[in-house]
Amino acid sequence: MVEQADGEIPAEAAARRPHEGRPTIRDVARLARVSVGTVSKALNHNGSLRQETRERVISAARDLGFRPNDLAQSLHRGQTFTVGLISTDSFGRFTIPIMEGLEECLTDSRISVFMCNATDDPEREAQHVESLLSKRVDGIVVTARRADRRSQLRVPVPGVPILYVFSQSDDPDACCLIPDDEAGAVLAVDHLARLGRKRIAHVTGPERFEAVRLRRDGYRKTLASHGLTEPEGFYLPGVWSEGWGREAVAQLFRGRVPPPDAISCGNDQIARGVCDALRERGIVVPDAVSVVGFDNWEIIAEATRPPLTTVDMNLVELGRAAGSHLIRLIAGEPLRGLRRLPCSLVVRDSCGARLGRVTA
Repeated sequence: MVEQADGEIPAEAAARRPHEGRPTIRDVARLARVSVGTVSKALNHNGSLRQETRERVISAARDLGFRPNDLAQSLHRGQTFTVGLISTDSFGRFTIPIMEGLEECLTDSRISVFMCNATDDPEREAQHVESLLSKRVDGIVVTARRADRRSQLRVPVPGVPILYVFSQSDDPDACCLIPDDEAGAVLAVDHLARLGRKRIAHVTGPERFEAVRLRRDGYRKTLASHGLTEPEGFYLPGVWSEGWGREAVAQLFRGRVPPPDAISCGNDQIARGVCDALRERGIVVPDAVSVVGFDNWEIIAEATRPPLTTVDMNLVELGRAAGSHLIRLIAGEPLRGLRRLPCSLVVRDSCGARLGRVTA
């Protein structure tokens, strides 16, 4: 094949084929009728090229949705061994342990992770997507500070594997991994019932969150399975705060006879507020009232007085599962649908049982 000036290839010699998957530098070269070397010069703004040739290359790259690869070796191996993680969890409470498990799994495959924080800002999220695509990442993980459904991640290039972890997509073809909130609540309430508690209250967060509704369902289902009733006012949705936990105790013990002998909480912050309020009333935990939280946020659970029994969503294990699923997606396996992974119960002093871990 004889190249003309600026590495231009005669039109009759330019092999054209339908583009499948993500475009490569060779696809750009074919469309622009130039050599791969010319494409590299044009997109990197170096070398001596005619302006017409440079503009034709840039136009071809734009039409194909091609983004230059920051890692030159990937042009030869077709894989950068990098993935992106986009999160809205600005505090890192949920993302950091997921990231730990994800990296632990991907390290064995020599895959590195670029982490981006979108903070619920669609414009920033779009910028992060563009940045990750410019690095030619092999896949993207989307995670959040809550597991509720969100809009599909907008990726302008076809063929990029996307995995939602501790997050769900409105795309029916998406692959999503989240903790099993209902089963976690079942673990907590079943444990209290087996300890002989008969009047179990549930203090939780706002019902607009799916996790709150699922944990409520697990609470009620488990009461029924043990032949226990839910007294009026024993289910109290509110906000995710210690202050709400204290306020809920005031409601539960305001002239109520008999009062609750156990309280299952929607998160550890609420549970800590509950324990503080009970202690201020002279009610001994766990002798008079057992308390169980949800999240196993160790910095709170271990500092609570007494240390808090709580449901662990096993986020590190969730991250490991994410790594395994992402590798399969990158390999071309058509994974889709929602998978709920099991929680476990970390037993400490606040429930009055032997310390340990209970799994589903």
